[in-house]
This record gives sequence, structure tokens and C-alpha cells, in this order.
Amino acid sequence: MQLQQSIVTAGGIYKRYSALLEKLGINTFQDFLYHFPHRYDDFSQIKMISALIPGETITVKGTVLSIKNSYTKSHKTLQKAVVTDGTGTLEVTWFNQPYLTKSIKTNTEIVLAGQTERSGSRTTMLSPEYEVLSSSNTETLHTGRLVPVYPETRGISSKWLRRQIFKLLEQYKFILSDTLPSEIKQQYNFLHLADALNLIHFPNNYEDVEQARKRLAFDELFYLQLKALHRKQMWKQRKLTSPLKVDEYRTKINTLINSLPFPLTKAQSRELNSIFSDLQSDQPMNRLLQGDVGSGKTIVAALSIYVAILNGKQGVIMAPTEILAEQHHKSLTELFSPLGIQVDLITGSTKSIKNKELRLKNIEGESAKSLILNPKSNILVGTHALLYDKADFSNAGVVVIDEQHRFGVEQRALMREKGNNPHVLTMTATPIPRTMALTVYADLDVSYLDEMPVGRKPIKTWLVPTEKRKGAYQWIEKQIKDTRSQAFIICPFIEESENMQSVKAASVEFTRLKTEVFPNLKLGLLHGRMKAKEKDQVLRDFKDKKFDILVATPVVEVGIDIPNATIIVIEASERFGLSQLHQLRGRVGRGDKQSYCLLFAQAKNEQTTTRLKAMEITHSGSKLAELDLQLRGSGDLYGTRQSGYKMLKIASFSDKDLLMKARTAAKMIYSKIENYPQLSAQLLELNAQKISQD
Repeated sequence: MQLQQSIVTAGGIYKRYSALLEKLGINTFQDFLYHFPHRYDDFSQIKMISALIPGETITVKGTVLSIKNSYTKSHKTLQKAVVTDGTGTLEVTWFNQPYLTKSIKTNTEIVLAGQTERSGSRTTMLSPEYEVLSSSNTETLHTGRLVPVYPETRGISSKWLRRQIFKLLEQYKFILSDTLPSEIKQQYNFLHLADALNLIHFPNNYEDVEQARKRLAFDELFYLQLKALHRKQMWKQRKLTSPLKVDEYRTKINTLINSLPFPLTKAQSRELNSIFSDLQSDQPMNRLLQGDVGSGKTIVAALSIYVAILNGKQGVIMAPTEILAEQHHKSLTELFSPLGIQVDLITGSTKSIKNKELRLKNIEGESAKSLILNPKSNILVGTHALLYDKADFSNAGVVVIDEQHRFGVEQRALMREKGNNPHVLTMTATPIPRTMALTVYADLDVSYLDEMPVGRKPIKTWLVPTEKRKGAYQWIEKQIKDTRSQAFIICPFIEESENMQSVKAASVEFTRLKTEVFPNLKLGLLHGRMKAKEKDQVLRDFKDKKFDILVATPVVEVGIDIPNATIIVIEASERFGLSQLHQLRGRVGRGDKQSYCLLFAQAKNEQTTTRLKAMEITHSGSKLAELDLQLRGSGDLYGTRQSGYKMLKIASFSDKDLLMKARTAAKMIYSKIENYPQLSAQLLELNAQKISQD
């Protein structure tokens, strides 16, 4: 059995449990070792029975005097045992585990760990952890120590995981390959990998836990940095691209900028200069543009594309949803049509005559290049359908990928490869903590739009207590009628489920709001299970003011621009991370009216209140992301609970000191990577897998 071996091919109990283990991210035997505890039960205090005090958590060693099953009136079983250590007796009760009478025999030595209780004059323990000792089994895993408790799933217990991990560590601890360079371990006084893995699972004390955590967390950050540096190097080694001329087109660029109905912010001008500098190089640009909703990323991307057009090249922009692609198509058409530049739209459900003609010409074998070279058709906007459409954009000079983290590695690679080494600008409105960007996007040049356009009003945000909900509804209705504005009401789920009865569901809430709360207003419903046509129609109707209120799931988080919407209500707001709440808040405040965000929460604990109150005073996405990172950890940054980012198992992007150490070490080692054949081989393997194209 090898550590890299799939548990499925190992057969036996592992194959039988493979589907359950996969839920925990355990697919190989090595994955067991990197399935880290999320806490420890401290059973290290061992006491005599006569010295036990009710309410303490301890470990007791003794001999089983008796054990038997008894039955309750409801036909459930109790397992009752009496244990002695010579100083007294202890009564022990387990529930619904009738098999225990077969594994725990009278007169056997046993170790029990748990909390003691007093029942009358007797000392008892309910459902303690236990281990039966024998001449061949004297070391305890589940009692008498700091006992690791792991992320579990139905059918896989921490006790079972402990046994598997212990066996693997015993088998492999002397042959585990440690690829972290020895000089790094010496410089930071890190444990050897085998020792770190052993102590994270079976520590003697909490000092051991911290030492092991630091080593293993450093590894995660170090290897992430190393991979990013390698991706950056691989990008630089790609075939050179055609430099784009900027200076000789400055007059035309400035004319377009001056024609805009708003002045560029200092941040937009600054980052445009960085992008223009990249475009003039024969090294393909690989830049990430991050900015809050409304910070002006689209115009920066448009001006970058304009440079490509002026150089006789094509511009391409890919968005994750049809809604967002259509918005880009509309705004780019408005910007460029006065210049005689045509913008084409390609999505999965495109029905426009222009796109039909484009597809027909491609199918008949006529190169789309003729269309691209036509000054009236040189920008393509679309969804992932761009990747599989027959449209040819080998003449692309600039490719823009919007909300890039929503596309997979293969999709992003295809986008880059369909062009002839174009300059690539990726954009995101998702607030990313700068500490995370240093690691995750270390292969990219990162630009920040860290200021909002002049005149944009901050969105007034309130955390609304339950007792003020009715008054909030009345205020919303009055606001809509008085200002003729519109509102979003966001719910976390589409339909109620048995396990989530307390969480507002869009379909149920829509019916309640329509019939009970706002009977005098017109309401619409939008959720992710709708077909693209249905979503588009609902959004068009909302934009055309056929609805006063749109009840929706977080499908509205990206790509919806309704200038007349001035109110957004977010139900069960505690279920969202601050970054996502900030993005949802960005659905309003897009016009010239004052806008409002109302946060309704069901959880009332102090930490939740403190976190949500931050939304009232903080309007910077990056600051909120940093705060969320500190409060919730890196595993909670994306998704409904913002938990989709699973690259870190033990490290944290909020650990700036360790992150900077890993960053410095990775740069030093990569500069002489040829001296580390194992590391070099790992990076070459990554390149072969095309991960370097991510």
C-alpha cells in the first residue's frame, strides 16, 4: 500500500467506505494524513474514582465488574456497566449500542474518558469514550490524552479516523518525503514533516499542536506561492505577442475619454497607465483588475480593448452569465457605435440576426477573420459559449475575462489559447483581501480600483432588529410610492427544506410578501433554477418597472443593473459573508437617488451582530473582506456561506507573518529551483497538467 494509492483500489473496508470518505476529501491514503483535526478533547487528566468531582472532564482506568443491556419502555436499549479501580466504583451508561456487551467483557481492563455526573450518591459517566486494554494494546488513542476530533460525515466517526491515521503514521513516519528545503526548516526552526503530522494528530500538549500547525500551515502557503511563481514564469515563457502602440493613438484615446459623461477617477487613470504599459510590451499581459461594484472596471476594460482596435486587433470579453454578457454588450455598443465599431454578442441562447449570420458564415467555412478585420465588427462579447462557438478570434489583441474565479481552469486556458497569445485582463468585483491576493494571485499583476466615481452616494445600511421588521416593511412601501423607486428582497434558498425551516426561502417568501405584506404592490420572483429566457424576461420586466419589488436568491449578486432600484433587503443576512453582502448591496445605488440596504438577521449572538454592524459603517469591499477573513477564516470567503474556497486546510490568509515568511522563502527557493530536484519535478508535473495556465 502506497500513500498515493487510491483508497478505491485498496479494496476491503476502504473501498466500501470510499464514497463516504470522498465527502471528506479523502481519496488517497495520504489524504488521511492531511485530514486535520478541527479541535481536541482534553482527556489528559487521569484521576482515581474516589477523587472524582461531578462536572469535570477526566480519564479513568479500571476493571469492568459488570456490563449488561437493559430496555426502556420505548424499546430502546441502555448499556450499563460498573467499573472499579480499587478506590471506588463508577457507574457508566451508553445509549443504543447493544454491541458493546460483546466488545467490553467483565474483568477486562478499560479506560474511560468524558464528563462525570452525580446521580444521587453515585458518581456516573454518560456515553464516555472508551478503550479496552490488553497485553498487546496498552497505548490509548481515544482517552488519556489530547484526543483529536475530525470533520466527520454520517458513517465515518472520529474514532474510526483516528485508528486509520495512527496506523498510517506508524507505517510511514520514517519514510515520509519532506520536500521543504532544509535551510528553510533551520531558518524558522520548523519540525520535520513526519514529526509535524504526528503531533498535529496525536499531540502531548497544546504547544505540540501549535508547533505542528505552524509547520503545516507554512507548507500550504509556501507551496501555493511556489506554484504561483512557476505559473508566472511559464506565462513569461509563452510565445511573445505583438506589442500594441499606445502613444501614437493618445489623441484618439483621450478624445474618447473626454467624451464620457463622467471624469475618470484617479484610480482608473492610474491603473489604465499600468495596463497601457503592459500592452506596449511583447510579453502578454496577465493582469487582475479588482474593484467594488460601481468602481468603473468596465470602462477601464473598454479603453484597453479600444487600444487593440486602434492597432487593427480584436477585443473579446467573456462574462460568467448571459445577463452580465448582455449588459457588457449594451454598454460597449453605446460607447463604440458612434465610432463605427460594432459589438457582437455570442451566448448559449443568442437569437440575434447578426450572430446567426456570424455562425452561418463560420459553418460554411468563411473565416470570421473577415468580419473581425471589418471595422464594424471587431468586438466579441459572450459567455463560455465563446469557447465553443465557431467564431474565430485569432486576431484578438486584448481578452477580458469578467468575474474570472467563476470560470474553471480549462475554460480560462481555452480562452487564452483561442487567441494568438493575446493580452489578458481578468476582472472581479469580489472583494479579495490583499493578503490573499499576495498568495492566490501571485502569478498576476494586480490592479486595484480603490475609489468610487465622484458623486456616487454611499448606500445607507441598517441592521434591522426583529421587532422593527413590520415598521421596515411599512417604510419600504412608503419609499417605493413616494419616490417611484424599486426594491430587491434577497432570500438564501429557493424553497424551504426540512433542515432549513427557519431560513427564508424565495418561493415561500414571495407568496407571503405578495399576499400579506405588500398586497398593494407588484412583485416578481427570480431564482437560479429558472431558464435563461425566464430570468431575462423577469429582469426586463423589473427594469421596465412592471414590478415594484423583485424577490430573488443571490443570483442577482452579479450582473444586474437596475438604476431605479434604491432598496435591497437581505433576509437571513448572517448566512452570508461580508464580501457577498457587500456585493449584494451593490445591486442598488446605481442611479442618482439615495439608496438603502436593510439587513434582517435571525441569529442574535454577539459575534454575528458585531460582524453585521460592520456593514453599517464600512463601505470598502477590501476592508470588509479583510474583516471577514479575521472573523470567519479563509474557508468562508465565497459562496452562500462563502465557503467554496477550500485550498487551505490549516493555514489562514489572515496570518500575515507566516504568509510573508512563506512568500520570501518561495521567492528565494524558486530563484535556484534547479538545486531542488524534487520541488522542480513537482512544478514540472503541474505544468504538464496545464495548471500553469490557470
